[in-house]
Amino acid sequence: MTPLIHSQDQSSIFKRILGKDQRMIVHNWEPGVLETPLELLRQHAITPKELLFVRNNQVPDGALTMTPLPLKDWIVEMIGLVKYPQVILAEDLTRYEQVEVEMLLQCSGNGRSYYATSARTRGTQWGKGGLGNIRWGGVPLKLVVEALKLEVDPAARFITAEGKDAPVPGAADFEHSLPLEDVLDRAILALRMNGEPIPAIHGGPVRLIIPGYYGTMNIKWLNRLRFGVQETNNYNHIPRYRTFNDPIQPGTNPPLTLNNSTPSWRQRIKSMIWSPLDGDSVPAGHLKVSGVAWNDGVVRIEGVELSIDDGGNWQQAQVSTSSSPYGWHLWESTVKLPSGRQEIWARAIDAAGRTQPLDGSIHWNPSGYEWSGVDKVKISVS
Repeated sequence: MTPLIHSQDQSSIFKRILGKDQRMIVHNWEPGVLETPLELLRQHAITPKELLFVRNNQVPDGALTMTPLPLKDWIVEMIGLVKYPQVILAEDLTRYEQVEVEMLLQCSGNGRSYYATSARTRGTQWGKGGLGNIRWGGVPLKLVVEALKLEVDPAARFITAEGKDAPVPGAADFEHSLPLEDVLDRAILALRMNGEPIPAIHGGPVRLIIPGYYGTMNIKWLNRLRFGVQETNNYNHIPRYRTFNDPIQPGTNPPLTLNNSTPSWRQRIKSMIWSPLDGDSVPAGHLKVSGVAWNDGVVRIEGVELSIDDGGNWQQAQVSTSSSPYGWHLWESTVKLPSGRQEIWARAIDAAGRTQPLDGSIHWNPSGYEWSGVDKVKISVS
């Protein structure tokens, strides 16, 4: 994937409006879809804001910028199946106990372009750079619920989160439903990103952060939480951002329903090779291979395996312990390669026995969500 060649005007947009590194891959200027080249992503244990990918659906006025929006006058409503509905001022959230969580943030469409080996899918043809490792700071949602004495009805099973978006005329506002148990267990009302106020383009001043979940579920510009019995029927939750429960034939487009599909909630286990990169040229002999692995954080990453013979044999990599179960885990190994065109494969395995399929297209879906196939890089060895 080749970055867009920028004119002076486009470079000015990067600096003045987006505030992003000009080496980012631009898929769409507005509402803002930018991907991080792996050669930049791999340079930082925590992804700096200038290099974090961007995927926006409906951007509020004035939010296409790295400048934070003010907390003052921002409110978050908490309504639905609660005994005492509340409206909380975002400024008041700063008075609660603050926590920090390191988390792998990933677009659910990351890797979408690789489905094209079976059949092209709709949507932005992401490579591997629609992700970043971020430290979010804020208030545990459970703490706020308890402090406000909302008294959630036992019948409630979901929280539907809404953002203060600006949908185009005739389009649905952006919202997603999430399992109540998970949200109360781990979600935070985030006010800070990497120790600073959240940039507007990344969902500040308040963003719902659910570690282990795909990026779309981490609702930006949060202004309402609804407690309810059922998932929302909002267009952005059904049929968008869902995958089929059972495999379908690549290239087909069967009807998608609440019963035959699952929302893009918990991230699939995944690994990524970031040295060497696809297309690199290296000398024959011993080669250090490194990268990262992650999952939904529910169980630990058990290991990462490498193959240099198309999956015939696998060798274990050394995996470093992450500071957070929800962050990425660094790994490395050494392989011995002869001259010629070679391909290196990597797959992660976790304590639940989950791993990456050799053929990622078994999860093919028309929208190209949740690519998780074995990672592969082709290199020249001489």
